[in-house]
Amino acid sequence: MRILVADQLAESGVAALATDHEVDVKTGLTKDELLAIAPGYDAIVVRSATTIDADVIARATRLKVVGRAGVGLDNVDVAAATRHGVVVLNAPQSNVISAAEHTLALLLSLARNVPQAHAALVEGRWERSRWNGTELQGKVLGVLGLGRIGTLVAQRAHAFGMRLVAYDPFVAPDRAARLGVELLDTVDEVLARADFVTVHLPKTPETVGLIGAERLRRMQPSARLLNVARGGIVDEDALAEALRDGVIAGAAIDVFASEPTTDSPLFGLSNVIVTPHLGASTEEAQDKAGTQVAEYVSLALAGEFVPSAVNVQGGPVADELKPFVPLGEELGRLLTSLAADGLGSEVTVEYLGAIAELDGRVVGLSVLRGLLASVCSEPVTFVNAPLLASERGLNLREISDPHSEDYVSVLRVTGVARDGRPIRVAGTILQPGHRERLIEVWNTPVDVEPTAHMAFFRYEDRPGIIGTVGTGFGEAGVNIAAAQVGRTGVAGEAIMALSLDSPVPREVMDTIVARIGAREGRSITLA
Repeated sequence: MRILVADQLAESGVAALATDHEVDVKTGLTKDELLAIAPGYDAIVVRSATTIDADVIARATRLKVVGRAGVGLDNVDVAAATRHGVVVLNAPQSNVISAAEHTLALLLSLARNVPQAHAALVEGRWERSRWNGTELQGKVLGVLGLGRIGTLVAQRAHAFGMRLVAYDPFVAPDRAARLGVELLDTVDEVLARADFVTVHLPKTPETVGLIGAERLRRMQPSARLLNVARGGIVDEDALAEALRDGVIAGAAIDVFASEPTTDSPLFGLSNVIVTPHLGASTEEAQDKAGTQVAEYVSLALAGEFVPSAVNVQGGPVADELKPFVPLGEELGRLLTSLAADGLGSEVTVEYLGAIAELDGRVVGLSVLRGLLASVCSEPVTFVNAPLLASERGLNLREISDPHSEDYVSVLRVTGVARDGRPIRVAGTILQPGHRERLIEVWNTPVDVEPTAHMAFFRYEDRPGIIGTVGTGFGEAGVNIAAAQVGRTGVAGEAIMALSLDSPVPREVMDTIVARIGAREGRSITLA
C-alpha cells in the first residue's frame, strides 16, 4: 500500500514503514498540493505542520489511516475521519520522558539562574553574586496534574530531596500516597504551599487561564512557576506583571498561547527562562514517535488491533446497545462536571432493564472516556481508557439488573465525591428515533434532553428561582432552549437542568449561583 509522509519523520520511522509499503516523503506541501495528491494514498503520516482536515479526508478516497507522530491531534479532523471510516492514531507515549526531563532541566535552571549567568559571562560580565540561587533539597514542589508526565516529574523530584504536593481531583489519594505525594484539595492550596509549581494539566475550557493574576498572588513571593504543558493555561500577561512586581520570584515557560511566537511580555525579563516548546524535542522522542506511529499504521493497514487508535470503538456492539454508547460518554462527562472536587476510587455503571441482557462493556468504556476526557492531556480512547483509569487509581464497577421500573432500559452512573457523598446521573433512550433523555442528575429525577451546552443548579426550592436564573442568562446573552426542574419533595432540595444555545462563561455561572443562593452550579459542554 502507498503511504505519504507529509512532515519530517525520523529515518527509523520511514524505514519501518518502507519495509512492507511504498512510502513517499513529501514535506512542506501547501493545502492545494496535498489535495491534489491525497487520492493516491492509503495512509498519511503527519506531525504538527500539516493539517488533515475534512477537505483532505473527503478528497483522499483511498485513505484508510491517518497517523500522527506525536500526542496531540489538533491538526487532524477526527470527526471527519470517523465519518469516512478512516482510522486516526497517534504515538501517545513517545514524548512523556522527554517532557518530564525538560521540566527538570528548567526546574534546575530556574533554581540556579543558569541561563542568565551564562548570558552575562559570555557578554563579558562576571556576576557571581547577582545570580545567587536556591537549593531544591527540602523545598516543596507543587504538581498540578498527576498524569503520566506529572508522575514522572514527581518521581524524579524525589531524587533531589524535594517534598511533593499535588492537585489532581481524578487521582485516588492512595495512589498519590504510593508516589510519595501529598494530595491537596484545590489548586489554591498547592499554590500557597509550594516553593516551585509545575503545570501538567490538559488544555480545556476549564484550564485556560487557570493561573491568572489572582492565583499568582496566592503564591509565596519566593515561589517559582513552570509550564511545560500547554500554552494558555498560564496567563502570560498576568505572569509578566507578577514577575515585574515581585509577586513571585521567577518562571520557566516552554509553551505559549500562540505558537510559534517571538513576541511575549515574558521575553526580556531577567527572572524568566523561556524555551520554544522543546518538551518533546529530543532525538529519542522523535525516534520513538516515528517508530511507534509506523508500527501502528502498519497494523491498521493490515486490519489488526491498533493500541493507539483514537476513533475505533472496537468489538461488535448489539444494535439495541449502540444508542447507549454516546449516552454513556455524556453521563461520564456530566458526572465529572458535577463532582468538581473530584471522585473517589470507584465508579459504578448500572445496566438496568432490557440492556442488562446485552454485553455492555463498550458502554462502560464509553463512560470511562467521558469521565476522563476533560482531565487527561492525551486523547482518551476505547483502547486506552482502562489504562488511564488504572493510572489514576479509578476502578469501574459494572452491574446488570433486568429490572427497571419506569423505562425499558436505563443507564445509571454513580460516583462518590471526595466528601463521601454519592453522586448519581442516569439516562435512557426513547423510541422511536433513539432520543436521549437525562432522567437523573445529582440523585434527583429530571427529564431533559442532553444538548451540547447545559447548566445545572442545586438549590433550596422556593418561589422566584426560575425567573432569576432566566434573567441572569438573559443579561449574559445566553439563550435557554429548554429548562426542567426536578425535586424530591415540596420545599426541599431542587435541581434545575437547562439546555442552552451557547457555552456559559464561568463568571456568569458564579453570578447566578450567588443570586439564587445555590448550593452548587455547573456548566458543561457535552459535545
